[in-house]
Amino acid sequence: MNFFSFFRQELAIDLGTANTLIIQNGEVVVDQPSIVAINRKTGLTIAVGTKAMNMHEKTHDDIKTIRPLKDGVIADFQAAESMIEGMINMIGQRKRFFSHLKMVICIPSGITEVEKRAVFDSADHVDSKETYLIHEPMAAALGIGLDVEEPSGNMIIDIGGGTTEIAVIALSGIVCDQSIRIAGDELTGDIIQYMKRQHNILIGERTAEQVKIHVGSALHELENPPEDYAVNGRDLMTGIPRQIKVSYREIASALDKSISKIEDAVLKALEVTPPELASDIYKKGLYLTGGGALLRGLDKRLEMKTKLHVHVADDPLRAVVRGTGIALKETDRYTFLIDRKSI
Repeated sequence: MNFFSFFRQELAIDLGTANTLIIQNGEVVVDQPSIVAINRKTGLTIAVGTKAMNMHEKTHDDIKTIRPLKDGVIADFQAAESMIEGMINMIGQRKRFFSHLKMVICIPSGITEVEKRAVFDSADHVDSKETYLIHEPMAAALGIGLDVEEPSGNMIIDIGGGTTEIAVIALSGIVCDQSIRIAGDELTGDIIQYMKRQHNILIGERTAEQVKIHVGSALHELENPPEDYAVNGRDLMTGIPRQIKVSYREIASALDKSISKIEDAVLKALEVTPPELASDIYKKGLYLTGGGALLRGLDKRLEMKTKLHVHVADDPLRAVVRGTGIALKETDRYTFLIDRKSI
């Protein structure tokens, strides 16, 4: 380490709707839910990440929890800045007033110029001296080891918390893409509505997320089905807490419409793909990343719909942040990185 690198700090940030991950020196140093808890009276942030998530939907009048990102973009600027600052401070050894902070932040491909500026402004607030943005599908492609610079087409399907990003990548650029706001949060909402409609029971976001993890499925028939899952909630008729058991087939029914919309978006992206790149995709198949890639049977369902092979990334939750980390190391090499001057 030379004298100047001591005062330099480089971070790759996957600023996600559901989770925020930060890489420093090639290692994931922060992996926290994207949420903050704020004192309503003072306006001060009292918890960030996991601590704030433990308070979510359990607060009294003096405390409110905020998820600053909605559909992959910043919805509450002040809360987002508090969250980013809180998570950077979790890393420790932060020489705040002396270090040269350089960041690469991941953003959805369908983001507007105004939304890009909001991300830059949030980075400025935490004293970032150099900030670059990278589109999620490009980061995901780098993260799973694809050569994004070669003249060959790769299709990435990144299903996050707020958005599903579908992109065809070649020659360091996104040739065509579809960005839809149907993703993990929408699937969680589908489960809440299904439990209310079918079982007359009200459950919260955190419980619905656990249902999705334990018995979530894209198919009604699985080779290795999970056991039925016990769900606790409030009976809408009596107001008394009760427990029911749900099967993966029920959840597959609850998620069916939203998954159909993801399928339609994949087909739309394939329809507008140039024929030579379509030929490459036929040979290579589709690459599935993001938390949604973990949904049971989703790869098989997409295979049946597209008649193409679907590869699920190793550790799909961290593919995007790994790719962001790779871009951070070589910001001079990659032309697809966005800096403030280019917007």
